[in-house]
Amino acid sequence: MGKLNSPKKKNDTRKKDEKAKTLANVGIASAATEVVQRYGSAVKEHLVIYDGQDNEAGKTLKKSLKSISKQKINPDYEYQNLKQQAGFAAEVKETARENAERIINGDKTRITRTDDIGRVNDPLFDHIELDSKGKVIAGSGSQMKFVGKNPKEALNKLASKKFEKYLDADVEIEVPSNYYDGIKTETQAKIKDLQQQVKTLKSQGNNEAAKQCQDKLEKYKKIDKKLQKSKTSTNDAMEARKAPEVSTVKDIAKISHKAGLEQAKWGAGIGGGLSLVKNVVSVAKGDIEPDEAAISVVKDTGTGAVVSYSNAFAGSVIKGGMQNAKNGTIRALAKTNIAATIVTATVETGKTLGKYIKGEIDGVECLTELGEKGTGMLSSAMFAVVGQAVIPIPVIGGMIGGMVGYALSSACYNELVSALQEAKLAREERIRIEKECEEAIAMIRQYRLEMEQLVSKYLVDHIETFHIAFDGIKDALEIGDIDEFITSTNKITRKLGKTPPFETFNEFDTLMASNMAIKL
Repeated sequence: MGKLNSPKKKNDTRKKDEKAKTLANVGIASAATEVVQRYGSAVKEHLVIYDGQDNEAGKTLKKSLKSISKQKINPDYEYQNLKQQAGFAAEVKETARENAERIINGDKTRITRTDDIGRVNDPLFDHIELDSKGKVIAGSGSQMKFVGKNPKEALNKLASKKFEKYLDADVEIEVPSNYYDGIKTETQAKIKDLQQQVKTLKSQGNNEAAKQCQDKLEKYKKIDKKLQKSKTSTNDAMEARKAPEVSTVKDIAKISHKAGLEQAKWGAGIGGGLSLVKNVVSVAKGDIEPDEAAISVVKDTGTGAVVSYSNAFAGSVIKGGMQNAKNGTIRALAKTNIAATIVTATVETGKTLGKYIKGEIDGVECLTELGEKGTGMLSSAMFAVVGQAVIPIPVIGGMIGGMVGYALSSACYNELVSALQEAKLAREERIRIEKECEEAIAMIRQYRLEMEQLVSKYLVDHIETFHIAFDGIKDALEIGDIDEFITSTNKITRKLGKTPPFETFNEFDTLMASNMAIKL
């Protein structure tokens, strides 16, 4: 009993449990591969519109939140200037939000400001849609109108003569998200009132006035039909104009939070599932009681959810930054699971350093653990992407790939460490091994020399016969002497230790006409 509870036994059990937890955390991080890739790319959209530089695509935007925020303001027209500049900020912000949502949903199409594809100051469209190959989708243009101090004033402006060209061209009109419902209500009320006016005027026989009223009615009906709710409010637009950094950080945080929530569900399942298997086995072996197992499963389920949320949240932010980095190598790494792995690696290496600071492990053990986790984490980042590609099922492929990569890399690292430790042989032992190796090498060299001599003798003895035979074959072919041809080939046959079945063409003819079996 004392042997079972020995310090060494406890230490081995502790190390085994720690490795199992690390592997589980790696699996959870790797399971986030697909989510981090999607949401990280969505984050990148907001980084691009902040400074106007898309390093991945090699493009520079005409306007960015940063450049708009630096535009001058005339003190005498501060409200008008800010309102106009906020309108530009809304266009830029809308582009990022719409594209981020499409990326998250797996939609390959994108929107772009017409200015950014060379159509500066397009008379009808602020935005246009692009297909998966970057080509403009016909009939997809839209116009953003952040006008008026409230929904009623906004509708009056939309119905003014100034904006008739958009209605005549059937252009979709996007309005602030906080104005949309109010504008729709005002529009419906206006339509109902105009319908009643038309009916009354017609009943009075005033057809000309009824026609004018009908034209107005058709305009409001068209406004109602073409009205679209943008993803940006008037407050969002003004914040983007005045505080672009704050606006960008908020959007990135919202995207990362969504990524964390989506992945937390999977993390809880993974953590709880692995814990359930482990604890059921422990209960069956009598190592723990059922109530302890239940508590452990609940704890591990919660931990899995928290770890997954953290991996997806932070991983999305890191991935977005890497994807739009100026350095091409960093952008290439963004395609792996390195972003989520960085989070897990930070936690795991932190545990190791914590144990060293507390004196639970010495310096050598600390460095060994850091090395194992470091190489394992890097490997898991690469294998997670491979696993996701081989098993294109969200979460499952990445998790399996990452865990396999970490396990393989850790195993190889441990073998290397063991080999290095075992290489610390006593000087006498190394000398003995080296001496045996030298003797073996000398023996191999002797055997090789003897073999070369035998082969050389064999070749010299046979090559002469082959030369004579080939010369005879050549002469026979030139003069058409079949018997000489057979005689020459039989020389080779005899040299190789075989007996020719015939010596002349007549013997060959007789053999072919007989019932004798021919053995080749």
